[in-house]
Amino acid sequence: MISGEVTARAKKVKFLILDIDGVMTDGRIIYSIYGDELKFFDVQDGFGITLLNAAGIKSVIITAKKSKVVRARARDMNIAKTYQGFSDKLIPYEDMLKKFNASPDEICFMGDDLVDLPVLKRVGFGVAVSNAVEEVKKNAHYVTTASGGRGAVREVCDLILKTQGKWDAAISKYAK
Repeated sequence: MISGEVTARAKKVKFLILDIDGVMTDGRIIYSIYGDELKFFDVQDGFGITLLNAAGIKSVIITAKKSKVVRARARDMNIAKTYQGFSDKLIPYEDMLKKFNASPDEICFMGDDLVDLPVLKRVGFGVAVSNAVEEVKKNAHYVTTASGGRGAVREVCDLILKTQGKWDAAISKYAK
């Protein structure tokens, strides 16, 4: 059962900001023998972002690492803006607010580790994935039932769309 506070916060969301490692992925980073970085992304998480895009809700990535894989995944999902290489995530967060003329209460941020806390504490709807560190869970408005990289993003996308009354329109072309 979703609380009234969570529902009220989710109704205001116009932007979803995502961390990558541990949120969009299960946190594992695999290197090939050639030094290429590999990450596992959940296709249902990606489709959740597609549904948000169709409903007019923009997605943004803020991640501490730089990765060609992230750039490619962001392109595939039509992410509005990707910030890579920021261990201080407040810098891109403030830039994103200005770039999109957004207010903190319109932002949902999903994180899993300590580096995510500064942004998580400043947004209207802070979400921790179920396998997040305890400090992140304690500071989140909502903790997913799914783990990072295993459907947590989709869970939040669906929650936002349903709470805002946009679910039926978002799935209408698939529910024939």
